[in-house]
Order: sequence, then C-alpha cells, then structure tokens
Amino acid sequence: MLKLYKFLTDISHPALISLLNRRQNNGKELPERIEERKGIPSKKRPETSLVWVHAASVGEAQAVLVLINLLLRYNEKLHILVTTGTITSAELMKEKLPDRAFHQFYPLDYMNWVERFLEYWQPDFILWMESEIWPNMLQTINSHNIPTVLINAKLSNSSFRNWKFIKNTARTLLSSFSLILTQTQKDAERFKILGAKNVRYTDNLKYSAKALPACDTDFKALLGSIGNRPIWLYASTHNGEEALACRVHQTLKNSIPDILTIIIPRHPERGKSIQSEINTYKLSSILRNETKQLPDYETDIYIANTLGELGLFYRATPIACIGRSFSNDGGGGHNPIEAAQLNCAILHGKHVQNLQEIYDEIGNANASIQVNTEQELVNTISDLLNDKNKLQKYQANALKFSQDKEAVIEKVWSSLLPLLENSGIIEPHKLANMK
Repeated sequence: MLKLYKFLTDISHPALISLLNRRQNNGKELPERIEERKGIPSKKRPETSLVWVHAASVGEAQAVLVLINLLLRYNEKLHILVTTGTITSAELMKEKLPDRAFHQFYPLDYMNWVERFLEYWQPDFILWMESEIWPNMLQTINSHNIPTVLINAKLSNSSFRNWKFIKNTARTLLSSFSLILTQTQKDAERFKILGAKNVRYTDNLKYSAKALPACDTDFKALLGSIGNRPIWLYASTHNGEEALACRVHQTLKNSIPDILTIIIPRHPERGKSIQSEINTYKLSSILRNETKQLPDYETDIYIANTLGELGLFYRATPIACIGRSFSNDGGGGHNPIEAAQLNCAILHGKHVQNLQEIYDEIGNANASIQVNTEQELVNTISDLLNDKNKLQKYQANALKFSQDKEAVIEKVWSSLLPLLENSGIIEPHKLANMK
C-alpha cells in the first residue's frame, strides 16, 4: 500500500502544481509564500537546536502554544519551527508566536518536496498535533531517525475503521512515532489495536490553552455599543448556520424585541455573502470588518468577520452557540472550551462527532446544553435570557469545567520530558534549577 501511495504521489507533480494554483486563485494560499508548500523555505534555519511542531489548523495551533512556551522557557537557546496548512492559522501564528518561534507552511506530501523540507530544516525533535498522517513525510522522518511524538492524538470512528482495513500500513506509519499521547482512553486503545507502541492517554491539550485574549479598548467600545440589550452569540459558523441564526433571531424578536445576535463566521472572508443572506430575511446587519464598525440600536445581527477577536466576543456575551453543529456539511463541531474559559453558557447541536468526547464530558458536567432542533434553540436561548439564575448556573459550570481541566499540560509535559532529555533538548540540571 505504501509503495502504491509513493508511486501515485511520484507521478502527481503536475496535479499538485495545478492544485496549488487553484488554491491560490481561490484565496486559500498566500502568493508570496506559495513556495513553502513545495518545501522551499522563506526563512534561514537557526544555528541552534530546532524543534519542529506541526499543527494542522487554528484549533491545534492555539492549543500547542502553551507547549511551545514551555519548551522555550527550559531551553534559552532553542528555536521552534511551527508548520500549519491554512492562511488563518498562519495569521494566528504571526500574532501569537513568542520570540525564537517562527512559522512556515507545511509542504504537500510529494517526496521531493518532503525531502527538501527535511534536508533544509534538519529538526532535532518533532511534535505532531492530533492525527495528520502523511505517509511520505513520516517515512522520510523515520529514515532520518528523528525523535517524533504524536500529541493530542485522536482517531474518529471513520478513521479507525479505514485504518483497520490497512492495518499493516498503519503499523508501519505509526512506528515512526517514539511516543503517542492521546486525547481519550478510547483513542489510546484504538492506536494500540492498529499496532502503535508506547501509547499513553493524557487528555486533550486544548483544555490547557490560555483563554483567548481581547483588547481592553475594543471590549469597552463593544459593551458601550451593546448597552443593556440581551445578546447571544453564534461562533465559528458554517454554511447553513447563518440562515438558522436569522430564523432564530426573527422568532426571538417577537418576545425580546431588542435582542442582538452576533455571528462569527469560521471563515471571515464569507462576511459579505453572509450579509447578503441576512438581507433576504429583512433584518438589519453590520459587518465589523477591519475598521471595527460597531452595532447600533437598530442592528439585528452583528457579523464579526475579523480574525483573532473571538475572545473579545466571548467576553461580551453570556451565551455562545458553537458552530458546525447544525451546518449543511454534516457538522462535526468546533472547540467549546474557549467559550467555557470565558464564562459563556454553551449551546450546541447534535452533530459534534469530531469532538464527541469533549462534548460528552462537558455535557455530563452540566456545563453545556445540547439542542436538537431549531425550536429547541429558540426556547433555550429565551429561557436563559429570561432566567438569570439558570443562565449564571450554566456559565459557572462551564467555567469550572475548563478550570478543572487546566492540568492536562502537566501530564503531557511529564510524558515528553524523558524523550526531550535524551535528545538534549532539555537539560535535567536546568529543569531542576527552574522548578
């Protein structure tokens, strides 16, 4: 199977070039950095030790920041290369990465590009977030004998079923990892069934991510524009969910005439098309845009189509419905922990299969509410806005749940330390001196 994959990717060069061109034309690649996707660097490699951290997209990149800061704290000469595959995550890294950490785009899994990438960067240690399995890259890493750890690893039901059909291939690829740290006990069991060695359950690293930041000036301005209006937020929305928010707003407006709905699209570039859709419901809307326009009293729906401001809006609203749980693409859910950390009562639909374990845990802690239908969503928002005690209870439960989970980073760190010490990334005597 791996030989077939390598053969197919070896002859895929024209198709991959075409793919990159289409992505660039569609605004999914940065023209000035497109060569990075071919393994061609845009930065000089530091002369000191280098740890490579790969995080597929925004959620993983946000979660791994706490680990990056720890590594840099315990080795003052260390540099960290962070790769992701999306423009949004690159923007986040540009804003959030500390000194001695820098970003590059991950190369596509074409052997020449993979080898070029590794030959240039020559990482001393590799950390991969979650479960991106790229065969050519993993086999090349293995041939270079670079210590590699898969952290926050997960296997969905469908992925597990698919890998079981090619179990020998899975075993070969997973052998590239010196250690696998999983999000759940079930994930650990699944990786072991596929033949992985040295697997440990450490819980979800996203629980340890710092609360999303907010500009104090912007926060005060937003609160001033909202005033005493009752509000709710629909965060990280996908296609179909903006229309749902409009219908919910129309119904709520019958009993709560001054209600304000805030929509934060997962992909901010959809802002104008979302506003056009809102217009068909005869609702007034304002786009925040980069000029940071604010809603006025006549605004029905405020579209927060900016990057890096989710923390601002979670702080401003007591109720957050988490996106991609009602979307037209079958859903899957986005991370509810960020909202919980900022004292929001959390609502979500039933299609949260991509993060099912997190939603099961937060639901069992009575720290979120699952709503299965549009009418249930209307009723729940109305109920919470009209019952302050109930609203405050769900806010407090969500905050406590997130606080109780903050120690996950300690489990991950203690599991990584032996490998980091053996690789010379962390020196034991410095570790002792800094405790």
